Amino acid sequence: MGYRTFVTVGDSCAEGLDDPYPDRSQYRGWADFVANRLAEDDPGFRYANLAVRGRRLDQITAEQLPAAQRHEPDLIALFGGGNDVMTRGWDARTVARRVDAAIRRCTQIAPAVVTFTLSDIAHRMPFGRRMRPRITALNDAIREASVSYGATLVDLWPDQAAHDSRYFGADRLHLSQAGHLRVAGHVLDRLGVPHDEGWLRPLPGLPSRSSRLADLQWVWQEVLPVGVTRLRNQLTGRSPGDGFLPKRPDLLPVVFSEAQV
Repeated sequence: MGYRTFVTVGDSCAEGLDDPYPDRSQYRGWADFVANRLAEDDPGFRYANLAVRGRRLDQITAEQLPAAQRHEPDLIALFGGGNDVMTRGWDARTVARRVDAAIRRCTQIAPAVVTFTLSDIAHRMPFGRRMRPRITALNDAIREASVSYGATLVDLWPDQAAHDSRYFGADRLHLSQAGHLRVAGHVLDRLGVPHDEGWLRPLPGLPSRSSRLADLQWVWQEVLPVGVTRLRNQLTGRSPGDGFLPKRPDLLPVVFSEAQV
């Protein structure tokens, strides 16, 4: 099946953090790589990316999906849930309802829908095992809703790339360029679209391993600043993504050749 219009919705992982373009004007990410590949098969192909960092699933449904519907895409990709996992007052049933509502709405908007589970963060974060039950519950809800509504699931949980920190940025949460390329390869695989096989080939050399010193630096440079920001947001009633806009709100032809590597 060919795709003429593609819309991405979600959070920072869908926006493209942590994979900036060479000129650092904005983030690139797996969705741009997918769009660039799909555009090779159709000069009239158009793409919009409505994702905004920091957004929870209920915010994605309320803020991004109405705009996605106006674009009338024939392919929509939803990558979200990570901010729900990190929210205070976590409740698995509430998040499962958000997952169900978001995926159901996506399948009402487009005939082809791609969804994603989250990878296992326990291998790269000292505190990752504490988050595992939440991620497992979120992933179970995503799998169930994807089956119920006929969405195409990209299951990142079993991907061994999560064991190699080179696939992630300095915060160990957002994907690096190599990580975004790998996710793009998974998406194209599930869609049955040929792509560069190197995108899914393991990185050369041994997987990088974290040291105690590196873990301490990560906590000081990445974890503590995020914690302070989240606390400030809670005190002021702000959401992490307030003030940010989608990087590509309009459904436009793909002309960014720099998306190729």
